[in-house]
Amino acid sequence: MFDTLQDRLHEVFKNLRGKSRLTEADIDATAREIRLALLEADVNLGVVKEFIANLKSRALGADVHKALNPSQQIIKIVDEELVAILGGEARPLRFAKRPPTVIMLAGLQGSGKTTLAGKLGLWLKGQGHSPLLVAADLQRPNAVNQLQVVGERAGVHVYAPEPGNGVGDPVQVARQSILHAMSKLYDVVVVDTAGRLGIDSELMQQAADIRAAVNPTEVLFVVDAMIGQDAVNTASAFDDGVGFDGVVLTKLDGDARGGAALSIAKVIGKPIMFASNGEGLKDFDAFHPDRMASRILGMGDVLTLIEQAEKTFDAEQTAKAAEKLLGGRGEFGLDDFLQQMQAVRRMGPLSKILGMMPGMGQMKDQINNIDEREIDRLEAIIKSMTPAERANPKILDGSRRTRIAKGSGTTVTDVNSLVNRFFDARKMMQSLGGQMGGPGMPGMPGARRQPPRQAPKPKGRGKGVSGNPAKRAAGPAEPAAAAAQPEWNPADAFGLGKSGQPSDADLAKALGDFQLPPDLAKMFDQPKNQGPR
Repeated sequence: MFDTLQDRLHEVFKNLRGKSRLTEADIDATAREIRLALLEADVNLGVVKEFIANLKSRALGADVHKALNPSQQIIKIVDEELVAILGGEARPLRFAKRPPTVIMLAGLQGSGKTTLAGKLGLWLKGQGHSPLLVAADLQRPNAVNQLQVVGERAGVHVYAPEPGNGVGDPVQVARQSILHAMSKLYDVVVVDTAGRLGIDSELMQQAADIRAAVNPTEVLFVVDAMIGQDAVNTASAFDDGVGFDGVVLTKLDGDARGGAALSIAKVIGKPIMFASNGEGLKDFDAFHPDRMASRILGMGDVLTLIEQAEKTFDAEQTAKAAEKLLGGRGEFGLDDFLQQMQAVRRMGPLSKILGMMPGMGQMKDQINNIDEREIDRLEAIIKSMTPAERANPKILDGSRRTRIAKGSGTTVTDVNSLVNRFFDARKMMQSLGGQMGGPGMPGMPGARRQPPRQAPKPKGRGKGVSGNPAKRAAGPAEPAAAAAQPEWNPADAFGLGKSGQPSDADLAKALGDFQLPPDLAKMFDQPKNQGPR
């Protein structure tokens, strides 16, 4: 949604980089470009004026002129001002001291209230609550049935005593739902109310009656982020007529300019509490102004990415895979690779995940062109292998790869590409793990002990120690103190004694322990009456 604004801001900041000092003309030009970018994004005019005024007053201050990198200081100011117009700090959901907590959803028809009720129920369930969805929209055709389907998909119970489609009293349903929740020990009640195509007296009266009947802990106004400035006008009218505590933005994954998201919190004075950015039930989370500002500026959203990874990945399974990857126990195989790939897929579309990573704002076209079906083909190839082949891909010869290609509906080239990329990725991760202190590194558990370093030879023309082991052994005896701390002899690493010459016992032991490689040993194990092949 914020792609256009993000591109414009990137061009503005690109012109600032490399300047060691910013003049007043530079700041005016930057402010003008940012103003145009915000207006093109359909941000409210009053919000834009206040934003630019704060930007110029802070940019002309001493902090920017004394900064070592003025352009980065300007970016910091823009980031802080974006966070301010998005609401400042994240506003958590309030819960009643005495259950059940009642959450009332309101908004225009088509804003996505019913689907959002299922998403909110699933989110509350993940937070350890026991939610109940209430079908109080009895006017829109099949609204009750839709909520029942969404609730079943989310694994959340739905209270729907009336069939809807114009039949039943929504105020009575809402009132009875509280008694039902108390008797069945539900601690959160989410009431889905009816909407209209526009603000009218009937809608306002019904919403006010339901609010009076259930006395909700939170009233959330659901806004379609794609309708632009009309979302701000609708929210203002609803706040004046009924009142609400927070805003929920839906359809943030759309291609609209996103001005409503940047305007509504500042104009209405109500915090944005949740955001929905997809059609899936899991495409829903609490709204964090600082993270949204970071996304708009192309700096990614690492915290949300980490939170999603923590919810998706199995910590024990990931630890075992990392241990295998670093050579601690067994070897990282295609089964482990498949498990990690499936965990990444559970986080959501790859384009969405990559978009949260810092620096990926300049690769939007490549990210948007990612083919999600490619992962399905990789999964089909791996599942067409036997357990032994997944554990040790090195045994995959030509016939095995042909069989796997036929079983997965791909080509041998696809199989070869997967195997080669897997080996390359495993080698790279093992090297990175070693550099970061993996097994085998000095000072780490399981590390191989390194021989002590020899003391440097003294400078000058004085007598030094001979590098020939034989001459050194024949030289004068060393002091007793030196003998008490024997110096490491390079010859010892090759099985030689202190004299530099192997003894008979050393040779016998070395020859007894020596083993030829298996392929080479076969050449020497042939019967004597057979010549070489």
